[in-house]
Amino acid sequence: MKKKNQNFSAKVQGLLKTNTLKLNLQDIGIVLSVGDGIARVKGLTNVQAGEMVEFEAGIKGMALNLEPAVVGIVIFGDDRDIIEGSFVKRTKAIIDVPVGDFLLGRTVDALGQPIDGKSHFNNKAKRSRVEVKAPGILAKNQCMNQCKLELKLLIV
Repeated sequence: MKKKNQNFSAKVQGLLKTNTLKLNLQDIGIVLSVGDGIARVKGLTNVQAGEMVEFEAGIKGMALNLEPAVVGIVIFGDDRDIIEGSFVKRTKAIIDVPVGDFLLGRTVDALGQPIDGKSHFNNKAKRSRVEVKAPGILAKNQCMNQCKLELKLLIV
């Protein structure tokens, strides 16, 4: 554990010396643990549910479990590339994917990026959020007609 703390301290000191730390501290977090495609991250106090985050390794994820001290993030990629103590930053964008007829016959990943080797989608493609509230149940009209039910019993 001491080695991890030294690595973290060295990273922060390096960023402060080079003056490249321009992010708001509420917009970054530190990976506490990784396993089964889920990362537990300390920090990210302003993150929203469903917001896309980016790990230091370049892998993207979605913030889902917002606890007071720790944020649970679903990882969209190989979690073996994410190590404890690495940084995570907010993108300030709720996850959305392209939608439309142009997707017919295409193979895309969870973020809507083509993985079939064909050309990328048009930037003007319509996009829709991944997490949306389901439409409500339609109100039913009450049945005013009585139904007669006849039962015939056949005894053999």
